[in-house]
Amino acid sequence: MKSLSALVDIEKPSDLPLTTSDFSNTLKTLPAGGDDPSRFDWQEAWYPIAYVQNLDPEQLTTFTLLERDLVIWWDHHAQTWRVFDDQCPHRLARLSEGRIDEEGLLECPYHGWAFSGSGDCERIPQQVQGRTAEVSPRACVASLPISIQQGLLFVYPGQKERATLTPVPIVDPIEDSPEDWIILDGFRDLPYDVLTLLENVLDPSHLPYTHHRSVGNRDNAGPVELEVMESGKQGFKGIWEEGPRQGKLGAQTTTFMAPGLMWHDLTSRQFGRTLTVVYATPIRKGECRIFARFPFQFASKFPAWMISHTPTWLSHLGQNAILEDDQIFLHFQERYLERTRERKSIAQAFYLPTRADRFVLALHQWQERFQANPFPGQSLPPAQTRDQLLDRYYSHTLHCSSCSQALKNVKRLRKVMVGVTLLAWTLTPLLAFGFGMFSLKLSIAATVLIFGSSIAWLSLGQLEQRFHKGRSVPPRNHPERTNK
Repeated sequence: MKSLSALVDIEKPSDLPLTTSDFSNTLKTLPAGGDDPSRFDWQEAWYPIAYVQNLDPEQLTTFTLLERDLVIWWDHHAQTWRVFDDQCPHRLARLSEGRIDEEGLLECPYHGWAFSGSGDCERIPQQVQGRTAEVSPRACVASLPISIQQGLLFVYPGQKERATLTPVPIVDPIEDSPEDWIILDGFRDLPYDVLTLLENVLDPSHLPYTHHRSVGNRDNAGPVELEVMESGKQGFKGIWEEGPRQGKLGAQTTTFMAPGLMWHDLTSRQFGRTLTVVYATPIRKGECRIFARFPFQFASKFPAWMISHTPTWLSHLGQNAILEDDQIFLHFQERYLERTRERKSIAQAFYLPTRADRFVLALHQWQERFQANPFPGQSLPPAQTRDQLLDRYYSHTLHCSSCSQALKNVKRLRKVMVGVTLLAWTLTPLLAFGFGMFSLKLSIAATVLIFGSSIAWLSLGQLEQRFHKGRSVPPRNHPERTNK
């Protein structure tokens, strides 16, 4: 782990010694989280806010990072993405409600003030000719540093002078050989805190139970002996020597790169090398966006072909279903923990008698040791209803180019099915009596067409709902089938 090893604060001997290049990198970079060795500042780090492939150069895109509203837009002059504060300095109108004008400037919807890619104000339509109010620093919009790495758009919300010296959190195995990986990507806005998400994905022992019948199986559950090999302000690294499925797949390593990146790395003879990568980007207290990436290096070519030819929207439907396996109970778990933590430490609030919780404990120890709370002093918002927690449209579909287009296509197809059914229904009487000996066959064909179109309409309706709402009963809670 080049990025972490170069900066990590080793607490005990590591199996991964620092190299000469690591020390060289240390001299050239600044640590994420600021310079205070006892505190991790969430402002001083890079965060992914979008997959580049989901961004439209002709549209303005919004995102909220650490309670800061941002607008993402394409600067045609510089041929690059820009990320601004989503506020016009004039009357604080949301710039994301405006447009990119004919000159390639970001135009405020309220009074037409226009801004270049640097954030400088280029036009104040209401200004008397000869005046120069636009040159004042107060007329500028704050522009955040950006970096595009491994298909993600990253922004840096902290001090600009630190941005170029602070490492962007990337996944080293992908960077080492990008052409060797087949990657499935997904994302969703989640109704729980960024640290709750990290706690969940760092815990491999919940997989057989929570995700039974989706990506897990209760029969594969067993002892999980996790070990933290090194840790510090920049994160930690650990190993599960036996690995998943009771040792059938081999050892699995886990990397947590503070504040919001983690990945599991597993190599097996059966499936090749598999990574489970999660970026946890904080939106506000009690809400975060997950960028989930699943890179594969398969032992055979067929699985790689299958994945590369699977529609993105179909993959996202499956990923959303998996996230919903634990979405509801995590939303309430963090509220129970918040009330308990008012009077107890994490070791008292949780009962952690096995080594299966070593990574969860390491995360909370990192948070406590380095005062790494992204929203200090804030309380969680009121709990949501079950229907709100299962929303897919506003938490994913609306922001996903593939899923939003697929939803439009499904709606169009449903209208076509209605039209076909009505046409066949109208023509059936004519077909029954107007074509002599062929009338019976034609009327049967029309009836079959009506029936088939109706079934297709209903099936497409069920598919349409999957873009809007998740399933209310997770697969693990379905009755078990018994053989009689």
